[in-house]
Amino acid sequence: MIAEHQQLHMDVNYHAVLEVCLREILSFIKPSADDVLKRQNAIKEIAVAIQSDRSLMEAGAAVKPFGSYISDLYTKWGDLDISIDLAQSKPSPDDRQLKINVLHKIMRALQRIGVANNVEFVRARVPLLVYTSKCCKISCDISINNHAGYVKSCILRWISNTDKRFCEFVLVIKEWAKAQHINDPKTGTLNSYSLCLLIIFHFQTCTPAILPPLKELYEGNIVDGVKGGNTLRHIEASYSANFESYRSKISSRRNQSSLSELLTSFFDKFSGLDTLASDYVICTYTGKWEPINNSKIRWMRKFQTLLIEDPFEKNENAARAVGASGLTEISRVFKAMCRKLSTRLLLADRNSLLSNLLGPEIRSKFDAGRQQIHDRFGTQIDSSRLPQCYFVTQK
Repeated sequence: MIAEHQQLHMDVNYHAVLEVCLREILSFIKPSADDVLKRQNAIKEIAVAIQSDRSLMEAGAAVKPFGSYISDLYTKWGDLDISIDLAQSKPSPDDRQLKINVLHKIMRALQRIGVANNVEFVRARVPLLVYTSKCCKISCDISINNHAGYVKSCILRWISNTDKRFCEFVLVIKEWAKAQHINDPKTGTLNSYSLCLLIIFHFQTCTPAILPPLKELYEGNIVDGVKGGNTLRHIEASYSANFESYRSKISSRRNQSSLSELLTSFFDKFSGLDTLASDYVICTYTGKWEPINNSKIRWMRKFQTLLIEDPFEKNENAARAVGASGLTEISRVFKAMCRKLSTRLLLADRNSLLSNLLGPEIRSKFDAGRQQIHDRFGTQIDSSRLPQCYFVTQK
């Protein structure tokens, strides 16, 4: 009984330290009102550039933000994703070339009015124009007619609104993934959308579940559903009603896990990702690890290394950019983080904990802009419940 009590006390101490650190990080990386204003100004810059080009105006070009800005899942350093929607534009064999031509016009317009630095044209699967706003110091990615991106961004915002832990978790994991260099599809690792799907899956498969299988909120292919005439407002209403029904069913067994508890179980769950990836698809639509040999999943094999089904655009692999070496690195990082947290090694040294959760540049800003975490423990939690070693390392 004494041993069990001591272990419980140690677990409480462990999660208390980690929770305070996560809260400090979140208070620093969440965008301020000024960060929001900068993004609004960057959007206005693009609109002015488009208005300066007659052919773009005649094409009915309109500025439509999407991505983390719309889903409210961005940090103060997050990129700004913009879709330039063209009026009455329909898919055609020349669709890709049309997009490239329009992006070149936008690039020249931005350069003409002098608002862009480091302009780069990216001939990816989805052609992109990438630049940094001179005034706002924000990296902007412009694509053409990115209807699917906008729809997915809206849905992620709805999901985020159902439980504030989801938004907080996404922000922490994004910074962690950047610090560990596994959040860059250009290097064969995970894009931010894939990370969001991993988090949704974690929230679906923890005990008790926080989120239901997405098919319980909306059946079918949502992106195609909107194209077929269903408005996003109608789908949002259906989503909200179905989630409230789900929430009422689980009211007596709602998950009360803290952010630190969810974080440790997240790394544990995906620490064997390299092994699981050869046999299973991560499927948030059903909320399960689906066997690859499942008849409904076979289309995803296509010699891709990691399969994360896109629940909003069926028959798409959100992790298609992940290569063999990328998966190896992703798995190594998950395993290392799981090991460090399970042995409580990180909590013996605040700098080590921060270096694992934040990249060097962000960490230096964090240390310069925030007081030492232990200086604030007295007002946040009972310091007698924290391991003495945590304070020793702060001196």
